[in-house]
Amino acid sequence: MNQITILKSTKSPTSTRANYYPLSIAPMMDRTDRHYRYFMRQITRRTLLYTEMVTTAAIMHGDRERLLGFSPEEKPLVLQVGGDKPQELAECTRIAAEMGYDEINLNVGCPSDRVQDGNFGACLMAQPQKVADCVAAMIATANIPVSVKHRIGIDEHDSYEDMLNFVRVVSEAGCKIFNVHARKAWLKGLSPKENRDIPPLRYADVHRLKVDFPDLFIEINGGLKTVEQISEQLQFVDAVMVGRAAYDNPYLFAVADSQFYGENIAPLTRHQAAEAMFPYIDKWVEKGLKLNKITRHMLQLFAGQPGTRAWKQHITEYSCRPGADAKVVAQALALVPHSVEVGMII
Repeated sequence: MNQITILKSTKSPTSTRANYYPLSIAPMMDRTDRHYRYFMRQITRRTLLYTEMVTTAAIMHGDRERLLGFSPEEKPLVLQVGGDKPQELAECTRIAAEMGYDEINLNVGCPSDRVQDGNFGACLMAQPQKVADCVAAMIATANIPVSVKHRIGIDEHDSYEDMLNFVRVVSEAGCKIFNVHARKAWLKGLSPKENRDIPPLRYADVHRLKVDFPDLFIEINGGLKTVEQISEQLQFVDAVMVGRAAYDNPYLFAVADSQFYGENIAPLTRHQAAEAMFPYIDKWVEKGLKLNKITRHMLQLFAGQPGTRAWKQHITEYSCRPGADAKVVAQALALVPHSVEVGMII
C-alpha cells in the first residue's frame, strides 16, 4: 500500500459540527441515493455523505420514507435541500433533525432551468439576503448544523468581491459551513453538465476566502480526482468535497479512513466490498426492488482494473432480469481476478 502524506490545513477550522470531516462526497442527482451511499460505506466508514438534492415541496408533501429514508450505516449523513422560503426550509430542517440526519445543506449551486424556475439553486447567489433569511430560519428551528453549497459566482456576478459579499451576508445570519464549487455558473447558455466543465476552476478564490474568513469552515469542490489533489487542497482549506470521481472511481475512497481520518484499519478489498453488499441486496430484492437499482452504483468498482469490462457486462445484462439477486453479483465477481487487489490503492 502506497503511503501518501496528507497535509491538512494549517487554519483552525471551526463550525457547529460535532466532528471534523476533512473529506466528503458531493450531493449528485440520480447518483447519491441511499443504495449508492450504503455501497460507499463498504469502502469508507468516515467520509461525510450527502443525499441527492430534495426540494422543500417534495419533503413536505411527498413520500417521506422513499425520499429521505436511510440506513443507520450511512451516517454521518447530510440532507441537501432546495428551496427559497424560510418557513418551508425551517420545517424541512425540523424533519431532517427528527429523522436523524447529522446536518442539512442548502443548495445554492445548481444551475438547471428547472431549479431556476423555482428560484433556488445557483440563482440565489444574486440574493444573499434571501439566503441569509433562509439560513437564519433553519438554524433557529433545530439543533443540527446548517451549511450552504454555492458557486464562486454566477453570470456577470463572478468577481471575488461578489462571492465575498455573499459569504459575509450569509455568515452573519449564523451559517458557519460553506461548500464552495470553484467554478462560476452560467445560468443562461450552458447546461448543468456544461457548467461542470466549461467555466474554469478558480481554486485560488476559495483559498482566499478561507484567509478572509478564518473562523468559517470552508470546503472546496470541483475537478478533484486524486488523493494527491485532495492532500494539496487541504493545505489551504478545511475540507475537500469530491463529486464525479467518487462515482466514476468509488474505490478511490478506500484510503479515506486511514489517510484522512487517522484510522489504523485496512480497507476491504474490492471483492470484499462487493460481497459485503450481498445481504443488503437480498433484503431489498425481497422487498420488490429491482437489482439494477442497486448494482448500477457498483459498476465502477473495478474501474481501470483487469476484468472490469466482464464485471460490468455481466451485471448490466443480468441485473434487470426478474428474480435477479445477489447471485448475479457473485457470478460477476468470479469473472474478475483477485490479482487486481495487488497494489490496490490508487
